[in-house]
Amino acid sequence: MEQNLNKCFVDKELIMDLFEYMRENNKNNESPLAMRLRPETLEEMVGQSHIVGKDKLLYRAIKADKLSSVIFYGPPGTGKTTLARIIANTTSAEFCQVNATVAGKKDMEEVVAKAKDNLGMYGRKTILFVDEIHRFNKGQQDYLLPFVEDGTIILIGATTENPYFEVNGALISRSIIFELKPLEKDDIKTIIKRAVYDEKKGMGSYKAVIDDDALEFLADISNGDARNALNAVELGILTTDRSEDGFIHIDIETAQECIQKRSVRYDKEGDNHYDTISAFIKSMRGSDPDAVSYYLAKMLYAGEDIKFIARRIMICASEDVGNADPNALQVAVAAAQAVERIGMPEARIILSQAALYIATAPKSNSCIMAIDKAMDVVKNSKTAPVPVHLQDAHYKGSAKLGHGIGYKYAHDYPNHFVKQQYLPDAYVDEKFYEPSDMGYEKDIKKHLEKINSEA
Repeated sequence: MEQNLNKCFVDKELIMDLFEYMRENNKNNESPLAMRLRPETLEEMVGQSHIVGKDKLLYRAIKADKLSSVIFYGPPGTGKTTLARIIANTTSAEFCQVNATVAGKKDMEEVVAKAKDNLGMYGRKTILFVDEIHRFNKGQQDYLLPFVEDGTIILIGATTENPYFEVNGALISRSIIFELKPLEKDDIKTIIKRAVYDEKKGMGSYKAVIDDDALEFLADISNGDARNALNAVELGILTTDRSEDGFIHIDIETAQECIQKRSVRYDKEGDNHYDTISAFIKSMRGSDPDAVSYYLAKMLYAGEDIKFIARRIMICASEDVGNADPNALQVAVAAAQAVERIGMPEARIILSQAALYIATAPKSNSCIMAIDKAMDVVKNSKTAPVPVHLQDAHYKGSAKLGHGIGYKYAHDYPNHFVKQQYLPDAYVDEKFYEPSDMGYEKDIKKHLEKINSEA
């Protein structure tokens, strides 16, 4: 009887193991493409070479299985969970994973208890991966602190939020922060091709092909998020009928439908890029805020680099507005700094404000006319000496040469102005800067006329 009972328990354990195996096998086969395609080794990982390149600290730490507590910070779809899974596959430590959106204190207590047993009985470390760690409240983060500090747990946190604002300062001080960047366009292309043609992890068994323009569009529109691109590829392959040649063709129309975004004819390396930015600049110069809004939207929708747009706005602020409204350059520079810190989608508002300010500001190109005329004179004429009274009188021996003698200090005179020659003798009658009658430059013109007439 006892023998039969023991056999029953053994059979039950075998059945449970079989069910677990089948469940995991089905999970791997039926899970989303983005999950199935996750790299298992550092060599398979695409992108983030600034932290997982072969000469980088994180690469060496993972390879040597000497990882300390770390926090991975970056936008969705950049590889935070992937890196954690790679660590799980390479480490000899016990690996536990929880998601902060659903885990409670009881879950943490169980992990800590198991970690203590592993360390005390087997000398084996425990790595705890906390996804969305910023979702833990202060109490939950505080609970982990002593166990991270004494080495019971090696913490890996993943967050899309700035950890310096969202994670306990004590945990931060005991962890190394690694910032993951949005994937480059070429990285996304590599991942898409792997998804379409890899028969083991990807969807190669479906005999699908992706057109170059569809590949370009998906890589561009995914905005550095590999998961977005992979979800679109999976949807496209599963919902597209096989063609007469026996292949499933993912063309640009299919790609647009799968990601629910229309392709804009806009090649960042070709004519559309230059034509659109040209129209954008000319619309700002031409004081047409509606056209400015349209071309800005077109560039943003197509995924144009926001820093590139900001640079063009700064140039236009000085070239086409200039001193007619000196605040225009300040607005443009502030916008450029802001978009670099904030990023999309909020950067669209900042760029819009700056571009519309330039478009509606009074216009003057007097500044560019002045410097271009002066540059032309310098380029095509013999170099003229600086008038003696303007030369530096401070360096050794200069006073004996008469340098600086006769110079009139403007602040010693009424209205802080005195008439004296500043241009070299050869160009004393040249006029480089001629203020317009637009905006603030009209006041500049009046001021110059007044002080010169009173001198």
